Amino acid sequence: MAKGQPLRREQAWTMLQNRPESNTKMKLTRCGKITLGILMMVIAAVIIGLIVYFVTYGKTPFYYHINFKVNNIDYDSKFEKPYSQEYMDLNKKIVSLINETFHESKLRRQYVKSHVVQVSRAKGKVIIHAVLKFKSCYINGAAKFWDSVETILHQKLKGKTGSLCIESSSFKFSDIAMPTAENLLHTCCGRRTITSSGNKIAGGMDAEEGEWPWQASLQQNNVHRCGATLISNSWLVTAAHCFIKARDPKEWNVSFGLLLSHPHTQQSVKDIIIHENYHYPTHDNDIALVHLSSPVLYTSNIRRACLPETTYSFPPNSDVVVTGWGTLQSDGASPNILQKGLVKIIDNKTCNSKAVYGGAVTPGMLCAGFLEGSVDACQGDSGGPLVGADYKGTWFLAGIVSWGDECALPNKPGVYTRVTYYRDWIMSKTGL
Repeated sequence: MAKGQPLRREQAWTMLQNRPESNTKMKLTRCGKITLGILMMVIAAVIIGLIVYFVTYGKTPFYYHINFKVNNIDYDSKFEKPYSQEYMDLNKKIVSLINETFHESKLRRQYVKSHVVQVSRAKGKVIIHAVLKFKSCYINGAAKFWDSVETILHQKLKGKTGSLCIESSSFKFSDIAMPTAENLLHTCCGRRTITSSGNKIAGGMDAEEGEWPWQASLQQNNVHRCGATLISNSWLVTAAHCFIKARDPKEWNVSFGLLLSHPHTQQSVKDIIIHENYHYPTHDNDIALVHLSSPVLYTSNIRRACLPETTYSFPPNSDVVVTGWGTLQSDGASPNILQKGLVKIIDNKTCNSKAVYGGAVTPGMLCAGFLEGSVDACQGDSGGPLVGADYKGTWFLAGIVSWGDECALPNKPGVYTRVTYYRDWIMSKTGL
């Protein structure tokens, strides 16, 4: 049975008591001291509050875009893939240079971070495009702050830049609006704000805000039906069987966020692409793509998962995590908060044994869970992500929740659509 819908956590005063005048004066004096003390406490509290406010909230974020040419680095198409080793090595060099530049400057306390958001080509060499984030109290001095940042950068690029041979005349500098900048700062796939591990879905373990930022809820007429995975700011991947009763994009919307009841954002759907060789009730080719009506902006809590190449391997017994808002047990209640489950890859040979699924698992499928049961995806998790991290902590999409015999039963692990098997198909439809 498919695991989705519609298919499937105070000192008394004793002196001068016989002298009423003095006693009265004492009371007055005492009250005066108390009043003054209270006033001083209020003033102190206000000052402390203002300090806390300005330290925490009073700094205005400033964002800048820079680009420059590096003459001693030949362009490589692998720079286009933000999870490739080539891109990561280049980004590390550039970010280290920018970090060094501002950590040694008068703006070291205002500088927050930077990130290479694009690498383009010019006469066989690379053009670096990076976004920088600062926080400053100079709300009315934006132009002066702008000049300071530009001057510091320009002076650095004309001087010692380590192993990077930068063409200083190519340096360009501009400011950039917050939503666009934050979107660019979080374009890296497979990166999370929270890094704790998973436990159960069937059985229940709440996820945390920003822990699985690529998770989305597919909703038909505003009711959660399936999970989905964000793979770009415009595309999600999910299970084909989620749409067997409704394929009209107008009936569907996508929400992002930890809670179903209070999503961060919602998007309408422009198009649904179901694998042309998917034929219900069989489980082969159980994959579909959802094209959003407008791109979602990346934030610290909304990011994309990395798509693995066809040759990427998720070895048997390796740890992977499945997430979703599905039921906590077979035919049980559905949670409002996103659930997570840590499971292990099970090789197809074991999964096809007579005691398990007796040959029903094809090459386009992937098994994950435990043969003793206890942790599994369940109804309403369909189409959601099964992800695994590489040694650098980058998360790749291994599978799509597809089917299984009930939930968390012994010898009945979850079966997922194998993403590497359909990598070329995803590319052909999305260009990703």
